[in-house]
Amino acid sequence: MASIHMVLQGKGGVGKSMVAATLAQYLRHLGQSPLCIDTDPVNATFEGYRALDVQRLNILEGDEINTRRFDDLVELVAGAQQDVIIDNGASSFVPLSHYLVSNQVPALLQEMGHELIVHTVVTGGQALVDTVSGFVQLVSQFPSECRFVVWLNPFWGAIEYEGKAFEKMKAYSEHKAKVSAIVKIPALKEETYGRDFSDMLQQRLTFDEALAHETLTIMTRQRLKIVRTQLFGQLETSAVV
Repeated sequence: MASIHMVLQGKGGVGKSMVAATLAQYLRHLGQSPLCIDTDPVNATFEGYRALDVQRLNILEGDEINTRRFDDLVELVAGAQQDVIIDNGASSFVPLSHYLVSNQVPALLQEMGHELIVHTVVTGGQALVDTVSGFVQLVSQFPSECRFVVWLNPFWGAIEYEGKAFEKMKAYSEHKAKVSAIVKIPALKEETYGRDFSDMLQQRLTFDEALAHETLTIMTRQRLKIVRTQLFGQLETSAVV
């Protein structure tokens, strides 16, 4: 059975591709060779990670999203022997979510022996309300065959509303039974950890590539090792990867 990891969130710029890349690197760390697919019709950031051998699925026909192209996505994952990671863009969030639900794709994948795991990002700052709304939309619409992983990304600010952390918010408490794990992305100090991690992401480098880069200082590599350990450690205990 393969796990189909799909990263979905209707807000752009919140770290979806980072989540997809981290998942792919963790699975490779475990000795797997996951099938990586980028369906973002606008910003194919995930595809930019050459070391991860990401396939791009074109879902555009002219300037419009052709939802029948999602049939090709199902064909790609149907015969998967290893886990699959799919990064989807904000602009195709609504069409893909509707397609998956209306075509009963989660149940279909389960019949094939696969499991759909939806990863979604909740971030702080001005995007907090939008990303929490996206989370609620997903868990409300998707059927019981799906499992959910919430990634909390504090890059844009603290993830709290009226003094309540995400785990205390009504949006989570009403749907926590469907959430299998919460992954907390470290709050990285901008001048050290934050800068090193951001530089690595902008260059579309994996942790292994960055750590092997001879131009990086000893302490830059040390900080990246610490971030990798923190992220991989949470995925190890999540019981969904």
